[in-house]
Amino acid sequence: MTEELHSIRLIVNGVGHELAVPARRLLSDALRHDLGLTGTHVGCEHGVCGACTVLLEGSPVRACLMFAVSAVDQEITTVEGLAERDGSLSPVQQAFRDCHGLQCGFCTPGFLTTITAGLRDNPRPTHEEAREMVAGNLCRCTGYQNIVRSVERAAELTQRRAERDPA
Repeated sequence: MTEELHSIRLIVNGVGHELAVPARRLLSDALRHDLGLTGTHVGCEHGVCGACTVLLEGSPVRACLMFAVSAVDQEITTVEGLAERDGSLSPVQQAFRDCHGLQCGFCTPGFLTTITAGLRDNPRPTHEEAREMVAGNLCRCTGYQNIVRSVERAAELTQRRAERDPA
């Protein structure tokens, strides 16, 4: 028996994509295997580790827990879509670089998307709020200190940019 395919449209990093997927295709699998966007990592496949986190309409979601058909016509931002329009690093990406917020890098895409959304909601987090912002993502390498520093540095960079380039 052949599984029925559903025609869907995903808007990923500002680009529309037409796909034919089984009803139970996970969003993480559609991104990775159908669209070739391998920055969305799959670690635990249970929504616990956060490596698969993407932004759906600006909010962080675990792509390994969501069916692709549930994301039709919604804006999805993956780690590949976080860079600035000119190709330069986003403040969060730059902060991870500046503060050595990664080691092996496997968990990094989930942290970058989570922190991007977190700083949009709370642009000036306290140290404790920065720790809380990343508490739902797991890292086996860093001990989190440099990740928390990266959140604080990203907040500084974002504030400097806002002062330099007011909207």
